[in-house]
Formats: sequence, C-alpha cells, structure tokens
Amino acid sequence: MSVALRFRLNHEDVEIHVQDPAATLLDVLRTDLNLTGTKSGCEIGYCGACTVIVDGAAVPACLQMVGLLEGRDVRTVEDLGGPDGLDPVQRAFVKCSGFQCGFCTPGHVMALRALLDQEPDPGEERIRQTVDGNYCRCTGYAKILDSAREAVALDQAHTAAGEAR
Repeated sequence: MSVALRFRLNHEDVEIHVQDPAATLLDVLRTDLNLTGTKSGCEIGYCGACTVIVDGAAVPACLQMVGLLEGRDVRTVEDLGGPDGLDPVQRAFVKCSGFQCGFCTPGHVMALRALLDQEPDPGEERIRQTVDGNYCRCTGYAKILDSAREAVALDQAHTAAGEAR
C-alpha cells in the first residue's frame, strides 16, 4: 500500500506515492523523480554530496525521511538557474573553477545557496564552516573557497540589481 505525500519541490506542488515513508529523500529524488543532480556519497549524512534545501535549511537528503516532507518546501540543484542563466553560486563555481570531478559540486552549491539565502553577507568564518561541511576529494578546497567568496559578491550584485533567482 502506498502513501500519498504532498509538498513543494523546486517551486512546484507535487504529490507522490511512496511504498515506504521511511525511504530517504535522496532515494526518492534519484529513483522515483529522476532528479539525479543530488549525489549519493556516504549515505550517513557526513559527506555533504546529497545536500538539498528543506524549508530554507541545507540538509543531507540521505538522512531526510520522505514521509516527513508533507507540506514542506524542498529545493534541489535542478531548481537553480533558469532561462536567464545560472544562479550566482553556480556562476561563481564556473568562474573560479571550483570543481574538478564535479561530484561534490551540487552539495557545495546547495549548501552555499542556503547560506546566502539566510545570510546575504556571511563572513569568512561562516563561509569556511559551510564549505567544511562538504567533502571534496579532488580540489584541496582553495578553489571552492574562492568560489564561495565570489558567490557572495555575485549574489549581492544580483540582489542589488533586483534580479530574480
């Protein structure tokens, strides 16, 4: 017997039917909804590869039970950018080459997007804390930190110009 769940996903109301409400959001996103931008890394909430935004907070999708999403707001990396171009955080990663293999990039981007949505002018310590929560096995973090700093500047310019995200 399936359970119907209603929530907002990437700014659209969705209703899904799941067999197991204890299934992870990560599994449902990737398998049932074919949203594969959210990556599966450690599956214990430690690496940050599966970071999504739920009700404005960055959370590991591998620990979020889908049955607890009723009425909530979920954003995945597929939600960023649009017809007018990339999100400022995505643009910063491209501009600063903040990726190598790209596997961790969606998690970093979503964690930084959540940070900037909550704190438009985070200091260096908050930026480092946010980046520190997501593992990267390729880059050594220097370019990721550069990307994060650039994302702050681009997001502030984006907001000052009154552009929609």
